[in-house]
Amino acid sequence: MIQLIRGFKDILPGETALWQHIEKTATALFSAFGFGEIRLPIMEKTELFARSIGEDTDIVEKEMYTFTDRGGDQLTLRPEATASLVRSYIQHKMYADEPVRRFYTIGPMFRRERPQKGRYRQFYQINVEAFGIEGPFIDAQMIYMLHTLFEQLGVHGTQAHVNSLGCPECRPKFRDALLALLDGAEDQLCSDCRRRKARNPLRVLDCKVPGCRQAVKGAPAIVDYLCDDCRQHFEVVKQVLTRNDIPFVLDKRLVRGLDYYTRTTFEIQTTALGAQSAVAGGGRYDGLVKALGGPATPGIGFAIGFDRLVEILAQQSDIQAPNPQLYIAALGDKAREMAFQWTLALAKGGLHVDMEHANKSLKAQMKRANRLKAAHVLIVGEDELAAGKGVLRDMATKEQIDLSIDNIIETLQQRLLA
Repeated sequence: MIQLIRGFKDILPGETALWQHIEKTATALFSAFGFGEIRLPIMEKTELFARSIGEDTDIVEKEMYTFTDRGGDQLTLRPEATASLVRSYIQHKMYADEPVRRFYTIGPMFRRERPQKGRYRQFYQINVEAFGIEGPFIDAQMIYMLHTLFEQLGVHGTQAHVNSLGCPECRPKFRDALLALLDGAEDQLCSDCRRRKARNPLRVLDCKVPGCRQAVKGAPAIVDYLCDDCRQHFEVVKQVLTRNDIPFVLDKRLVRGLDYYTRTTFEIQTTALGAQSAVAGGGRYDGLVKALGGPATPGIGFAIGFDRLVEILAQQSDIQAPNPQLYIAALGDKAREMAFQWTLALAKGGLHVDMEHANKSLKAQMKRANRLKAAHVLIVGEDELAAGKGVLRDMATKEQIDLSIDNIIETLQQRLLA
């Protein structure tokens, strides 16, 4: 028997109801805020991610699914969505007719990480991005939307962690101060961080190796080095969050290790899975569009870990696949043929209906209707056809009524869809 690839998973019909609920809630909210859906390919040229994420990152060096196709091109299954979205934004010159653009996309990403509970090599993300808005209100709006989404989904115990990464003007002073500390603690750093220190010291702050975390314990905070413009920008973001009762903490260790990230960065953390962990994160990336060949354009976005969110909601909610509103128990060939025609018409009209296609007894069919948790059962056999009626049974109250076969489609729709 051929087995599933390690690190991948099937999302079975019993689970997809929760996935669909999250998608419907998210898309309705994003649409209300003026974000439109964009659907992107899952495969891009490897160069896109090498340039956007960085060649010396763990993602590019160790985790990407990359291969050479028959034409000799280096291709990669996308490890994240932002680079693909920016590529599309530039390629289709979306900035030309309307400088302010808002998008969301939902889909799978691929990273060859060590499989563990809640973490897969094919994982899913909800991404939301906005381009062309430089002011701080869009930063606060992104965090507000995330908070509202989790509130609407019933995810409890969330808190925003926010920080500012400054800009190309104020970041060099912080970089010099950080390098001074790292130079004195180089023997405590892992081999990756010793290499990163020269090229992008901010990435050392994000390392999870205990020795590295200890080495940077006394590291300077970038918010203490902000220029006046960046400080004012960040103050407005915090003021808007406070004004709208969004719980947040200033997290001075929250960084993004890539040069094009600027100013506001944030994560939404929750204790719903026990230890505090991030379920969403994002930030401003005013340099990315230009870095990938487009015009200088401010940008900001976030990504939600869909699998992590499902895991949280599965513990807190009881959302299941909908049960049939009607099950037709047909007895005899003529009754089954007629019942089949009814199921087609009823389903086309929006009624969730099922029936038994095999020649089984009424007792067996009622048992199946119970297993399916059907709300009603319509019983029709040769005797009922001869009398020109069917018997509709309410499975909750056990009450039964006779229904005329004439206009039965309209009668059932009026009764059951109401």
